[in-house]
Amino acid sequence: MISAAAAWLIFGVVVLGLLIYDLVVAHRRPRALSLRESLLWAAIWIGLAVLFNLCIYFWHGPEKALQFLSGYLVEESLSVDNLFVFILIFRFFKVPPAYQHKVLFWGILGAMLMRALFILAGVSLIHRFHWIIYLFGAFLVYTGLRLAANPQREVHPEKNPLLGLFRRCMRVSPDYDADRFSTRQNGRVVATPLLVVLLVIESTDVVFALDSIPAILAITTDPFIVYTSNIFAVLGLRALFFVLAGFMEKFHLLHYGLAAILSFIGVKMLLSERVAVPTGWALAVIAVILVLSIAASLIWKPARPGRIKKNAED
Repeated sequence: MISAAAAWLIFGVVVLGLLIYDLVVAHRRPRALSLRESLLWAAIWIGLAVLFNLCIYFWHGPEKALQFLSGYLVEESLSVDNLFVFILIFRFFKVPPAYQHKVLFWGILGAMLMRALFILAGVSLIHRFHWIIYLFGAFLVYTGLRLAANPQREVHPEKNPLLGLFRRCMRVSPDYDADRFSTRQNGRVVATPLLVVLLVIESTDVVFALDSIPAILAITTDPFIVYTSNIFAVLGLRALFFVLAGFMEKFHLLHYGLAAILSFIGVKMLLSERVAVPTGWALAVIAVILVLSIAASLIWKPARPGRIKKNAED
């Protein structure tokens, strides 16, 4: 039986090693990913998540394995919705398909660090101040209702305060320079639009984490289960990005399913002291809601998709 510290170390080394192989070996030259390659990497990450879930089962038993699977499904479904925003950001900045993989790679590394900090903070707060679980629950219900009332997603990177601060501190080139994040102009180092896109992606992921972290904390407060299910979900969706990019607008009712999932989890947190919902039942409810929202999207034709208000400006 391995220790908790060894489990954290092994997980981090394996994931980091696979990411480095992905960037340095498999995609050392910038290019658009083919459908076959995207599906292969998605299958690898999903297969690793399933294998890891089996390890959890034999290491900690069926309850922890169910918690991981439930958390993975919640995070995966929320990440699918986030992909639509990433697609809009790439369109807004007119990022060539060959460079999108690199942005997503470095975005994932940043997300791994930020989500680790958010998870540790969230678990610590719940253990120190149990009443905060009701605050998280109310926030999730509010988020679910807001998502149901305003399903259309629009992006306004020009209103991003981090982007405004960055532009005041560093000059940005008007043109891309291959897949570089910086370049030289008149002897000066300047940022390329690709670095701007990465900053927008990272800051947007912080906003996403505010929804996803409380959602999974309703299922378990085990930091290892929370973090690993979160990272496996994000990595699997990153690989599927190039597959789903052309189909996202067909899942126009997915927002309502996600709103229902967030509201259900929020209510579960609010009633946790009075009604203990078994993890297996919670997993079944989440899965049914997700399947129904996807099926409904395929049966009924999509309404007018969300629009980008204006083109990118420098």
